[in-house]
Amino acid sequence: MTNNPEMTLKAAQQKVDEWIKTYGVRYFSELTNMACLTEEVGELARVIARKYGDQSFKTGEKDNLQDEMADVLWVLICLANQTGVDLTEAFTKNMDKKTQRDKTRHINNPKLQN
Repeated sequence: MTNNPEMTLKAAQQKVDEWIKTYGVRYFSELTNMACLTEEVGELARVIARKYGDQSFKTGEKDNLQDEMADVLWVLICLANQTGVDLTEAFTKNMDKKTQRDKTRHINNPKLQN
């Protein structure tokens, strides 16, 4: 498995599936993966709170923002694979929805003006 910074969502979904079938034995259940996703988001939140918020890193903690984001993406891809969601299609539709719904909302929000 090679490292490709230009990887598509489709390729990422295939790569995770290959890894699971080669090394992971099988996917964890959807409920277990949902719990894992929640755990990984919490770990990401901890790093964000330490790096950008008012907290500081504890002894032994690392600023591993990239790794924590990748962990979140990994589990999300697992859930997509096991529930039959094509993330490319889902993301494209979601971007279209947000564009239609919010095309002037944020531009016209006085709270976002400098």
